[in-house]
Amino acid sequence: MTIDDFIDRLPKVELHVHLVGSASVPTVLELSRRHPDSGVPTGEEELRAFYTFRDFPHFAEVYQAVNALVREPEDVASLVVGLARDLAPQNCRYVELQVTPYAHWVRGLPMRAVTEALDVAARRSLDEHGVEMAYIFDIPGEYGTEAARVTLDHALNEPPAALVGFGIGGIEQERPAYRDAYRDAFTAARAAGLHSVPHGGEMSGPETVWEVIEGYGAERIGHGINSLDDPRLVAHLRETQLPLDVCPTSNVCTGQVKRIEDHPLPRMLEEGLFVTLNSDDPPMFATTLAAEYRVAAHVFGMGQAQLAQFARNAVQASYLGQDGKRALLAEIDALA
Repeated sequence: MTIDDFIDRLPKVELHVHLVGSASVPTVLELSRRHPDSGVPTGEEELRAFYTFRDFPHFAEVYQAVNALVREPEDVASLVVGLARDLAPQNCRYVELQVTPYAHWVRGLPMRAVTEALDVAARRSLDEHGVEMAYIFDIPGEYGTEAARVTLDHALNEPPAALVGFGIGGIEQERPAYRDAYRDAFTAARAAGLHSVPHGGEMSGPETVWEVIEGYGAERIGHGINSLDDPRLVAHLRETQLPLDVCPTSNVCTGQVKRIEDHPLPRMLEEGLFVTLNSDDPPMFATTLAAEYRVAAHVFGMGQAQLAQFARNAVQASYLGQDGKRALLAEIDALA
């Protein structure tokens, strides 16, 4: 079979995708027509033009506009089920979806209502699209102590049934001002049995990766691409095989990497690091999970064996149950 046929048939796991950033054109149309006063286009042609980003500030503007469409619990559920609908044709079986509860809390959505919507959406995603949904609650790192408190409160006191992890995203350079609050939040979340899956080393240097390892007890790290600037950190990541969720197209779209050909993914593999492929904010970056595998194949020349290994890595780094992991790994091995 061709490499593209192989990618299409390969069972996949998505470990790094954001709730609002996952909203494709059909999902946004559903929300904008539900809330026609939002200013977000309600026609498909106009919305596709709206989704054509001029620059990163325009991306941020569109992201906030879509976030403002999430006003009711039904809107939260629509985003989750819409993601499952988009991932199912890509043969994606399991997702760990990053949700930012603080963004809904500041808009007045009660924690219990958001949780109920996430629970309903997880059931619908599996029943209607065959995609198993798990959740990671993440702190928006630029919003400080209140955001940490609200995120932790929701995670500990009103968690959805499929909550598996606790993370932090946003602007990494803002985190040092709230260092103790973030460390304390992760300590409490881990004590409650949640996995630590923070972003680190995306828009800042190795010092942020060290902080999430030493201060947050990271079990998996979002991005981590700037780890290569510190040989001691590279050695640590290689020795521990701490998984790094890499999102190549995202890194180009946000300006962290100048060109896709310059992405450090090949070097990360040469250094023996444990890497998974992910999409981050797929419609907003004009990508998909399958497209990230195509980047690995067509830009970096990776063959079926390496693509299958990416898929295995994602299964192994996930918090899917052991029976589910064994079944998926057997499917990947059979295809490979």
